Amino acid sequence: LDRFMFHVRVGYPSQEEEVAIVNRTTGGETATLNRVLSGEEIIAFQDLVRRVPASPFVVEYAVRLARATRPGGGGPDEVQRYVSWGAGPRASQFLILGAKTWAALNGSMAPSCEDVRRVARPVLRHRVIPNFSAEAEGITTEDIIDALLQAIPEAPAGKKS
Repeated sequence: LDRFMFHVRVGYPSQEEEVAIVNRTTGGETATLNRVLSGEEIIAFQDLVRRVPASPFVVEYAVRLARATRPGGGGPDEVQRYVSWGAGPRASQFLILGAKTWAALNGSMAPSCEDVRRVARPVLRHRVIPNFSAEAEGITTEDIIDALLQAIPEAPAGKKS
């Protein structure tokens, strides 16, 4: 799972939606597909996102957030008590790429710490592995990530934003 950027949770469809899915996918009608983007356009968008500048301040925040998921990594008590394995360096990379994408899609020229927070759950949820204590106490990965987002300030101690 680590090679995937996001882990997006998709719940079950309603009964009506499921009936529609079954009807659309089990009949004789063939769907008509229309190309939305070419391969070259996708690569161009990927290149554009990578060229969006991220300030050192935002990069440092993303790295501190990812590092705080690791036991012994200076994260909040919830991490120390409930995490058996935290996020690696790929999480820091994907926090920044996700924040750059969010910023670009929303007309911003550069990502902010808020953009990093917006993508934190789907980036981190499959990289933070809760331990038995978390499971026994009903603590979810999302609970741990939410605690991280509340505990890790944008500016490290001693620095002003």
